Amino acid sequence: MKAVNRALELHAKRDFVQPLKPYLRAHGANGHIADRIIAMPAHIGGETPVSGIKWIGSKHDNPRVHGKERASGLIILNDPDTNYPIAVMEASLISGMRTAAVTVIGARHLARKGFRSVACTGCGIIAKMQLQSLLEQFPKLTDIHLFDLNKDAAERLGHELRQRFPRINAKVAGDAEPAVREGEVVVTCTVTDQPYIPYEWLRKGAFVSNISIMDIHKEVFLRADKVVVDDWDQSNREKKVINQLVLEGKFSREQLHAELGEIVTGQKPGRETDEEIIVLNPMGMAVEDIASAHEIYLQAVAARAGTRLSL
Repeated sequence: MKAVNRALELHAKRDFVQPLKPYLRAHGANGHIADRIIAMPAHIGGETPVSGIKWIGSKHDNPRVHGKERASGLIILNDPDTNYPIAVMEASLISGMRTAAVTVIGARHLARKGFRSVACTGCGIIAKMQLQSLLEQFPKLTDIHLFDLNKDAAERLGHELRQRFPRINAKVAGDAEPAVREGEVVVTCTVTDQPYIPYEWLRKGAFVSNISIMDIHKEVFLRADKVVVDDWDQSNREKKVINQLVLEGKFSREQLHAELGEIVTGQKPGRETDEEIIVLNPMGMAVEDIASAHEIYLQAVAARAGTRLSL
């Protein structure tokens, strides 16, 4: 939370360098949208500047075909004074937890105060991190509504959450619609390449953290009271839903309410009424990964943890 908040503040202050991330798709347009390797370089400034890159690979069928998590990755940190590498780190846990932190920070500013219910579509490891973080940070949260095409995955996640957070009531829905309709906060954690959540499913005052990007219909972006992204340039590309709307002439930078860092730093308002429907569409930023990895690196150095490698 601390590291991601810092990254968002530096992003709002434009004290960063973050090239648009390239997608390596070995099967081109014929591959699944979640089958890719992404290179995410960034430099962040502030009092403790650092540079680095996340190199993260994903195959949508890894769990089913290979018995592995969908995504894996590495982060390399570099000393900006010399550009020499100072750390090589496993990236998937950092990546998942920084994504969860983005949702929590978004909920602090964009969800109704005192919300009690969260709906989550997709019940894999990303969903677990999202819900765990929300439950840790929002003690009034008690109702979790889960849906996954694999019902067993939803049941397992519900059981794990109840074991760790006895206060909660976790329900598994037979379809996405009843789950989404119950959520004051809605979190998407799927690998879908086709939108399936229409505007009508969202209750008044809902906050949608659209983590998996492709889940909500175009009309949601057009009818929501506020649309927030993490980074406009990152969001308006790769023919994701926002980019499709821009190409169709239906959405623009001017129609965007804010980037999340602008809300964190108070440059733009967050939620202003209980009735607003607000969408956060975070593509995921390298500055968040590098800030998080650097925080862990500093703690590891202080604790003399890890293995030292010779260059």
